[in-house]
Amino acid sequence: MRSSRPDDDLNTAAAGASMTGWEFAWLDGLAVASEPSWSYPEIARPLLRFATSVLDLDTGGGELLAEFVPLPPHTVAVESWARNTPIARERLAPFGVEVLTELPAGENEYDVVLSRHGRLPAADIARLLRPGGVLLTQQVGSDDLAELNDALGAPPPHPRRWDAEVAAAALTAAGLHVTDVREEHPALAFRDIRAVVHHLRTVPWQVRDFTPQRYERELARLTAIIRARGEFTVRAHRFLLQAVRPTEA
Repeated sequence: MRSSRPDDDLNTAAAGASMTGWEFAWLDGLAVASEPSWSYPEIARPLLRFATSVLDLDTGGGELLAEFVPLPPHTVAVESWARNTPIARERLAPFGVEVLTELPAGENEYDVVLSRHGRLPAADIARLLRPGGVLLTQQVGSDDLAELNDALGAPPPHPRRWDAEVAAAALTAAGLHVTDVREEHPALAFRDIRAVVHHLRTVPWQVRDFTPQRYERELARLTAIIRARGEFTVRAHRFLLQAVRPTEA
């Protein structure tokens, strides 16, 4: 009989899975994620079409930014995670994109600032945008996969509320004019306990003290649920904001 413990061959496979940038292809078939009703790339492309300068915050491995080629002549990406920085530089170098590890120090420099699942430093964005420049961001909200934490008996993933209302207020306070706000909770279905373990190892801020050994009993319960129901479904939390820096009076 196969053991129901999730910390044997299941976790060994998860630990050996490779990941570059923010690619989660290893989870194909093990987890099924619903997407928000909007498409971030489809909203971003028209903004880039007539831009001459773009800043992409927390670009990861540069996967998404590379999809937008040809890019504006002055395109800069920021990626501070040491694991991702060399990957982003290698991927984006053929397109003439400089990859920094810190925010640029200038001001009034960019027609468009992008941030998909990255930081949202409102004051810095307002400083870096040119008058009339546009911010487009898709964020992961503080309720993201909260049911997974509940099932594991773990603390909530984020200590502070982070949603469209909070983010829009911060951008407004920085002097930007928010023009579009959307917020949804798409489903994520885990169909194998390996996907749960891999996710928690790859995204360590979800359950900050996670190890398979510490959560062995809870993982065994989730394994039983997945086997009985075919999946364990939780809700993600996504919101999208678009904002403009007003032109000078």
